[in-house]
Amino acid sequence: MPATEHHLTVHMTGGAVQVPATIRGVGEALPEAERAKFTDEIENASGGELQTVLIRWAMNIPTEYDDEEQALVERVRAGDFSGTTFAEDLGDDEYRSAE
Repeated sequence: MPATEHHLTVHMTGGAVQVPATIRGVGEALPEAERAKFTDEIENASGGELQTVLIRWAMNIPTEYDDEEQALVERVRAGDFSGTTFAEDLGDDEYRSAE
């Protein structure tokens, strides 16, 4: 992750990861092939859209848990819901969110 004091903590299947939370940091952390698209989108976003665009791109920064996360998505898409918890089965105090 590029050196920055601003970050988001994203909770993934394998654990928590920190991703940059600045335009420069996200751009530097993205694969080179995606940087121009990110730059174009963030530079053309309205003020009200900036945070949403930044966070959406930050959530696509490659992490060490991507393979594990993709395996889970493929398993659920195939109809195997073992080990999953549905939101309606959780109490209000059990919901989790990014920091």
